[in-house]
Amino acid sequence: MLPLRYSLRNVLVRRASASLTVLGIGLTVAVFAGVIALRDGFESVYTVGGDPDVAIYLRPGAGSEGESGIPREQAEILVKERPEIARDAQGRPLAAMETFLAVYMEMIDGGLTNVPLRGIQPMSIELMGDHVQLAEGRWLEFGTDEVVVGKPLTARMKGATVGDTITLNLTPFKVVGVFEHDGSQAGEVWGDVERMMEALDRPFFQRVVARVKPGTDFEALAKQLANDVRTPMKVQSETAYLSAQTGALGGALQFLAGFLTLIMGASAVLGATNTMLASVASRTHEIGVLLAVGYGRASIFFTFLFEAALMGLLGGVVGVLLVLPFDGLGTGMMNFQTFTDVSFAFRVTPVSVAISFTLAFVLGLVGGALPAWRASRQRPVEALRAL
Repeated sequence: MLPLRYSLRNVLVRRASASLTVLGIGLTVAVFAGVIALRDGFESVYTVGGDPDVAIYLRPGAGSEGESGIPREQAEILVKERPEIARDAQGRPLAAMETFLAVYMEMIDGGLTNVPLRGIQPMSIELMGDHVQLAEGRWLEFGTDEVVVGKPLTARMKGATVGDTITLNLTPFKVVGVFEHDGSQAGEVWGDVERMMEALDRPFFQRVVARVKPGTDFEALAKQLANDVRTPMKVQSETAYLSAQTGALGGALQFLAGFLTLIMGASAVLGATNTMLASVASRTHEIGVLLAVGYGRASIFFTFLFEAALMGLLGGVVGVLLVLPFDGLGTGMMNFQTFTDVSFAFRVTPVSVAISFTLAFVLGLVGGALPAWRASRQRPVEALRAL
């Protein structure tokens, strides 16, 4: 193997063409890492807020609360009579009946989007525990036409700050507070469930959420409730329920990352191949000298392959540096499971950075394989004649 400084010197000598190759690989890596950061940010809001001791009850067959509908009578039976639901010191069931819908809101940068509305009961906030806290204003007064909004909405939507009014059908709801939530409910509007159901003309609830007794077997509970005559329900732990809500959009973003990487990666590989072929052509005489003084074909092959891999790694550095400023940047997208807007932030993780560098390294190797092989197959006498 030739000394590493030989390869480094050759990259520096051909820095103009090498820079274009590095940039091409860097842009490919940046697009890949950016989409993965978008996916990781979306999925993270559905993982941090889940509690394995909290149960979500839905209509049988419903994939999300947006598809669910529970009659009031069944919801009240669940809350009052189900033995698995825990109770507080006063004997109150640690459960809440909620409704869920969406309303069109105007975005600050233009356009409309479906913002999720959640009708809650006082126990809803208690069940969230440390996942939620008041950031501005005050909590809503239950039984009145007041709402609180998630903090991300104040930066993305018009009419979502304290003192504004959100109209549901013909009923105005005053915004009295802003809350912070570390999970998927961070970008929602919360109001009293009874007032919201009346304003939206919805005679049923979407879900019942409850804290269950320690050691509850969710699999056995699900089988029991599926065949229950009075309250046939689908039940999951909150952790399992939230995890199931990421499938459609998470898969779409994964496909998008792969598709764009395939297209841009092909271009980057061609650029690397072209650069290395030009390098081989301009160094034919030099290769002949190396072969003549005793360096083997394998040494020539791996030297040129190392140069290509080095440009790939440099492209990885460029790509990661381009995407790092997006880490923590707030955004929002439509969740295909609920067809509502979800607020989250880009999330660049060590795993995605490692995958990005691996991608850059592979692109460099693939682009340099053919030129390296061609360089190693040179005949010493013919190569020495080249000037």
